[in-house]
Amino acid sequence: MTGLAIAAARDADTIDTALAADFAAIVGADNTLSEFEARRAYSHDRLPFANFRERHGKLAGVVPRLVVRPGTADEVESVVRLARAKGIQLIPFGNGSGVLGGAIPLDHEVMVDLRRLDQILSINPQDAMVTVQAGMNGAEFEKALNAEGFTTGHLPQSIEISTVGGWAACRGGGQASSRYGKIEDIVVGLKAVLPDGTPIEVRPVARRAVGPSIRDLIVGSEGAYGIITELTLRLWKLPEVERGVVLAFPSLDAAWEAARRIMQAELRPTVARIYDAAESAERTADIEAFKRKPILAMMVFSGSEPMVTAEQEMALALAAELGAEITSDGPYRHWKENRYVAYSQKWQAAGYYNDTIEVTGNWSAIPGMYAAMAAAARDIFPDIHFGAHWSHIYPEGACQYMTIRLPPMEEQQALPLHARLWETIQTLTLDHGGSIAHHHGVGVFRNPWLARELGAGLGLLQTIKDAIDPGNLMNPGKLGLRPAAGAVDVRNG
Repeated sequence: MTGLAIAAARDADTIDTALAADFAAIVGADNTLSEFEARRAYSHDRLPFANFRERHGKLAGVVPRLVVRPGTADEVESVVRLARAKGIQLIPFGNGSGVLGGAIPLDHEVMVDLRRLDQILSINPQDAMVTVQAGMNGAEFEKALNAEGFTTGHLPQSIEISTVGGWAACRGGGQASSRYGKIEDIVVGLKAVLPDGTPIEVRPVARRAVGPSIRDLIVGSEGAYGIITELTLRLWKLPEVERGVVLAFPSLDAAWEAARRIMQAELRPTVARIYDAAESAERTADIEAFKRKPILAMMVFSGSEPMVTAEQEMALALAAELGAEITSDGPYRHWKENRYVAYSQKWQAAGYYNDTIEVTGNWSAIPGMYAAMAAAARDIFPDIHFGAHWSHIYPEGACQYMTIRLPPMEEQQALPLHARLWETIQTLTLDHGGSIAHHHGVGVFRNPWLARELGAGLGLLQTIKDAIDPGNLMNPGKLGLRPAAGAVDVRNG
């Protein structure tokens, strides 16, 4: 079954007033949304494919049955218990910033909007931890911590349009992950509500060895195993010093090798970014050094002295061995001023078919993987924009973040091309031993590749899902797990 045209969905819509009253008894009438247009606002997240469909008056999924907005963890528990008793499917909703359809309703689920859970509950400087409710906006959270002299080090491009709970639900990564880690490295403890309404707590303590990690079962589960209501995260002092450096490299191979040597020398720049020739040219046209050395890299060193200077000097010495030249800091200043700006919406509004795909690979695989993907994308559509950068860098490898953009054309031509690009890039990732996702998660759009990515592990995840959610009521059909019987097929809509 595929999604409907929006007009047809509106015409066929009915409101379950009895169910709305049941939920309103828990969260209040003002926090139970039943009108069609209010619910339609929750019918998709920022999945580009869904945006392509919507601009042609179509839905990628369906309109949710209701939207409920609990204001406390107790209300979340009551909502889940009511849904369990009535066999109602639920989808937790943060701010809808995901780009893979993790929050798209597929079978008229009820959306559980968590944004009323938006408070910092405690800051513990001695143990370097902060406890926050899951629905708090990311930028407001970071701003409040900065005012106290702290940061979590988790700074995704989507920080202004995402929630703290959403970061954990999709196993996200911020722009400073090379220094502070991804969200799974930052979460110390959490509270969640399991599919039967049972509250569960992972206490925030300094490591443990008490069996498999319950925390890691919840972090990255995208609502399939329960609803996160509270998180305890690591805190760091705001850096006393921060310096950005722009480098021109003679080749991508040189830049990759410099990054590998820097990370394996146990240096940890706060930010490390390498751009391919296409993305470098967009940012360096007026800088003389890039006419000789066309590859742009940026590094940020931060912390306290003398550590910052020592780390910077050591890293730049390693880069110089590979032919790097320090240049004007204009590209760094532009990036810093615009680091939280999402450019996809601009291209989509102009009729382009713009999407991004982030994968990971080991250093030994990245050159071949990148070359194969770039060539394959241009074979599929010679006039495509294909650009890549590497902005999450680790001792063993890096995240390769690609932008693919088709020019305005008929939807019937564009969507098959878009599907081929996704199929080709994800398949080539696996062919080169990489992982199909670094920080955007799985949602629904990556479902086709989960079996090959996880092998027998996918069956294990389904077994756990069946045990704790036998009715398949919590965000069914995501993470490569079994969809509901009546679910629409987003990718073939």
